[in-house]
Amino acid sequence: MPAAERAPGLSVRVKLTLSYAGFLLVAGVAMVAVAVFTTWRFVPDGNLTLLNGMWVPNRTNLLEVVYKYSGWALTGLLVFGLAGGWVLAGLVLRPLRRITDAAARARDGDWDGRIALAGRNDELTDLADTFDALLDRVQKTIRAERRFAANASHELRTPLTIVRTLVEVAQTGDGHDIPRTLARIGETNDRAIGLTEALLDLARAESGRGLRRERVDLADAGAAAVADAAEEAATRRIRIDTDLRPSAATADPGLIARLVENLVRNAVRHNLPGGRVLVATTATDEHAALAVVNTGESISADEAATLVEPFVRGAGRARRADGPPGSGLGLALVDAIVRTHGGVLQVSPREGGGLHVRALLPR
Repeated sequence: MPAAERAPGLSVRVKLTLSYAGFLLVAGVAMVAVAVFTTWRFVPDGNLTLLNGMWVPNRTNLLEVVYKYSGWALTGLLVFGLAGGWVLAGLVLRPLRRITDAAARARDGDWDGRIALAGRNDELTDLADTFDALLDRVQKTIRAERRFAANASHELRTPLTIVRTLVEVAQTGDGHDIPRTLARIGETNDRAIGLTEALLDLARAESGRGLRRERVDLADAGAAAVADAAEEAATRRIRIDTDLRPSAATADPGLIARLVENLVRNAVRHNLPGGRVLVATTATDEHAALAVVNTGESISADEAATLVEPFVRGAGRARRADGPPGSGLGLALVDAIVRTHGGVLQVSPREGGGLHVRALLPR
């Protein structure tokens, strides 16, 4: 129900204060009742007697004293309960105020704020930590979707512009080769479809939605990727060596297959004629590791670090006409898949030229 439609009511702090004071008052009344009952039960109501030179009050005298001072005591307990309850309620509800403020900032579009509640583990710290984790997940998803929209609009503009130009040229009918024009339109359309699919895979990997967890052997995925890339490697005169040892991890089979495929194909395409590629898998107690090493042009460590960004290629962000095919999302998708599975991607230049990429996935 929207807040505007709710009837006004007492704040939680006021309710807690009244609860504390009421509980304390009830406890005081119970103690007074016990004192009165004890007096009625065990003190006689006879005349005053002298015992060892001291006057002993009877039941009536004691009850008069109890009635007189219990009223003042209960009044004091009520005041103390209200004041103390107000202070205690404020201390207890202070973390909730921080949580409410963080939620209000998130509602207004500020996803950077976090509660970061300090202290020992209890129900409120659990709530704050859960809410912070929720904000992290939502912020990650929003950023992935915004990045997807920005990247898609930027990268799809070129093929769509090309298609429009080709259609306009074909419509002029000035003796142009229509079959060739249609073939170019088909190629451009296939490129746009491939780019869209890569963007969707990247968005899915970054958000972690629909992630399946199964036992996956990186060695099997590596063998499949090498087999798929064999024809292209032979065409480019690239030699692929393998050192595939059992390396099992708990991960999404589809994403892992895409990860290994992207690394192997990138290693083949971004290579030198007559170059080499090494695909190796190993396992430790904590990680399943996949390493793909290829020869190629020399790059710096700073350039290698930027290759995991979307649409960054070895020669920069722009696509070269004579460069290898691809959308520029290969390593970006690999990095997103590894991070989604809680792993680490290491990208470094190979001595003598080329690249050394190593993916570590939790076992």
